[in-house]
Amino acid sequence: MLVTVDDMLKKAHKEGYAVGHFNINNLEWTKAILLTAEENSSPVILGVSEGAAKYMTGFKTVVGMVNGMLEELKITVPVALHLDHGSYDGAKEAMEAGFSSVMFDGSHYAIEENIEKTKEIIRIANEKGISIEAEVGSIGGEEDGVVGTGEVADPKECKTIADLGVSILAAGIGNIHGRYPDNWKGLDFEVLKQIDDITENTPLVLHGGTGIPSDMVKKAIGLGVAKINVNTECQWAFTEATRKYIEDKKDLEGKGFDPRKLLAPGTEAVKKIVKEKMELFGSVNKA
Repeated sequence: MLVTVDDMLKKAHKEGYAVGHFNINNLEWTKAILLTAEENSSPVILGVSEGAAKYMTGFKTVVGMVNGMLEELKITVPVALHLDHGSYDGAKEAMEAGFSSVMFDGSHYAIEENIEKTKEIIRIANEKGISIEAEVGSIGGEEDGVVGTGEVADPKECKTIADLGVSILAAGIGNIHGRYPDNWKGLDFEVLKQIDDITENTPLVLHGGTGIPSDMVKKAIGLGVAKINVNTECQWAFTEATRKYIEDKKDLEGKGFDPRKLLAPGTEAVKKIVKEKMELFGSVNKA
C-alpha cells in the first residue's frame, strides 16, 4: 500500500538520515528500486516526472503498475509514489490518479503566484490525504547544451512557502540536475543552514543528487535534508550495462535478443546504484 512522505521524512529529519527519491522510467526500473528497498529494509520514494508518466501512457498506468508490484513482490517497506516537478495541472491529475505524494514546482512563477497556486494544491491534497512538496529557488541543469549554475533560494521565501503547510520543501542551494560542470562551486551550506533554521521542522529536499560528492551529501543531511533525488546516475548505469551487453554480442547468443534478457544487466546496474545511495543516505534498516 502506498504511503505519503510525511511520516517517513519526519522520522528521517529527526534521526539524521535521508530517504532516496529514485525516478522510475519503466517496469524494469520500478522493479529494481522496489526490490532493492525491500532487500535493504529501506523506505523509498518512487519519483515520476510528467514526461516519464506520459511515456508510460499516463498517471493511471503508473499507479496501477506500482500498486500491482507492491502486492505481487510482497513489498513491506514504506513506499511513496511521488510526482516530480509537477505543473499545476499535472499535480492535480496525479492526485486524481492515485499518487500518494506530489511536487508542485511553482518556482518559475513570481513568489506571489507561487504561493497562491501552492495553496490550492495543498487544499486539494489535504482533502485526499496526499503529501506535498514545493520548491523555492529554481534548480539548475542542462538544457540545449547550456548548463545553469543553480539558484540559491531566499530563506525568507522558503519560510513563507513552508508556513503554507507543505510536507517537504525543495530549496535551491546551488544544486543542479544532470551532470555537474567542472567549475561547479558546490553546495551553499550557509544558506542551507539558514533555511533549515527558519523553516524549523520542515524536512528539506536536495534535487540533483547525481554527482554531489559524498561528504557534501552527508553534510547536507546533517543540515536538514531528508529527501535526496537521484535519476541521472541510474540512467548512466543502465545505459552502460545495456551497451556492454550488446557490444559483447550477448544478444546474439541463444535467445539473448529477448527484451527480458537484454534489459536484465541494466536492471541489475540500477539496483547497485540504488543500494549504494541508500547506504550513503543512511536509510538502510530504517523501514
